[in-house]
Amino acid sequence: MRYSSNHKAETRQRIIGEASRRFRKDGIEGTGLVPLMKALGLTHGGFYAHFESKDALVQASLEAAVQQTLERWLPSADAAPRAVIDHYLSAEHRDEPGEGCPLPTLAAELGLRGQPSATADAMVARMTALLAECRLAPAAGDEGIVALAAMVGALTLARAVSDRTASDAILTAVRGAMQPAEPEA
Repeated sequence: MRYSSNHKAETRQRIIGEASRRFRKDGIEGTGLVPLMKALGLTHGGFYAHFESKDALVQASLEAAVQQTLERWLPSADAAPRAVIDHYLSAEHRDEPGEGCPLPTLAAELGLRGQPSATADAMVARMTALLAECRLAPAAGDEGIVALAAMVGALTLARAVSDRTASDAILTAVRGAMQPAEPEA
């Protein structure tokens, strides 16, 4: 069978897209290469035509997840950081980890694997700059870092508890505690 000239690039993007969703939903260790490739109708051996290792796929998938997340947030963030906070700390975001921010699922796992990522560095820097004017408490200092950590932590906890009422309460409490600075007149 003859493939188009861009077949390999398209297949690579399909693998990255599916891996990105699965890594965000199930974690790195919880995502096996055999089931991943099978879900795409590809062979495990074919994986190595596109990536030298699972670690290379993790990095490519993290880059795709960060890009998708920033594209989703930044248009609303330009209008108001409040929209970013409200979306991030929503039941919809909690319930769709495969489509959401990669940090709640992958941050701890990347650290535990001893493989911090420059892609995560860039996302954290971009998001903390976006959230730099948020106020969680008087004179907290480093507001962007505190805001992002609160959001990632709240989403992680909301996904971890089985009681839906408690989960909603976590999101509501942190969303309510975060106060973007008022624009100067």
